[in-house]
Amino acid sequence: MFVLIGYVIMLGCIFGAYAAHGGHLGGLWQPSEVVMIFGGGLGALVVGYGGKPLKATLKALPSVFKGSAYTKAFYMDLFALLYEILGKVRKEGLMSIEADVEEPEKSPIFSKYDKILHDHHLVDFITDYLRLMVGGNLNAFEIENLMDNEIETHHHEGAVPAAAIAKLGDALPAFGIVAAVMGVVHTMGSLHLPPPELGGLIGAALVGTFLGILLAYGIVGPLSTVLEFKGDESTKVYQTVKVTLLASLNGYAPQVAVEFGRKVLYSTERPSFKELEEHVKQKK
Repeated sequence: MFVLIGYVIMLGCIFGAYAAHGGHLGGLWQPSEVVMIFGGGLGALVVGYGGKPLKATLKALPSVFKGSAYTKAFYMDLFALLYEILGKVRKEGLMSIEADVEEPEKSPIFSKYDKILHDHHLVDFITDYLRLMVGGNLNAFEIENLMDNEIETHHHEGAVPAAAIAKLGDALPAFGIVAAVMGVVHTMGSLHLPPPELGGLIGAALVGTFLGILLAYGIVGPLSTVLEFKGDESTKVYQTVKVTLLASLNGYAPQVAVEFGRKVLYSTERPSFKELEEHVKQKK
């Protein structure tokens, strides 16, 4: 939503001010230059990020038009889930959650939290480390190191789409210059035309530089920033789970363990201690 609002504000101000000073918007409509600039940039993107990175980028792009999935309500459900799981472990032992871990979609605990259950990567992360706690001989330091490595891998994978779009944005002004130069070459070969037609050709050539800069810094560049923020948000949820599980593994009670996790959150998503306590009690 905010992406579209931002585009409307930006384009409205740029083209509105241009028209208000007597500029002819029709002169800016140069489809062939759009094809040259954007097509050239996309081609370069395919060269540099072909294969898995390109697929990841195309998959991530629609998310820029959606709100964040990791809201305060999402985290409150996550903490309630972890509180229940860790509470069960504390009362009945680690082996009591074996069925919940092996088939979370059939678990009476996991099934209460649809938002969490639909995030398959997050569920896998939680169940994998609970499984290690149940059946492994790893200590807290070894599990923490393993978690850090997995979170780092996840962060690097999540950063690929933002980097790819940023590279595309960086390339567009150069392709705008290419389009402008080709327009000038075309104009120089058309000097036999009358001055009004030559003026139109020169104007069309200059539009190439304008479009390259506008597409780079107004359209494509901001998308890389949005993707970067979304990548950081998705990493934060794994860090929250990590801190909570490690606190439990180090012997802290479930209510203290989820408090460790709560402190990791950004202030915009962090519930208060009282809010979380009431939510957990309500969900039990």
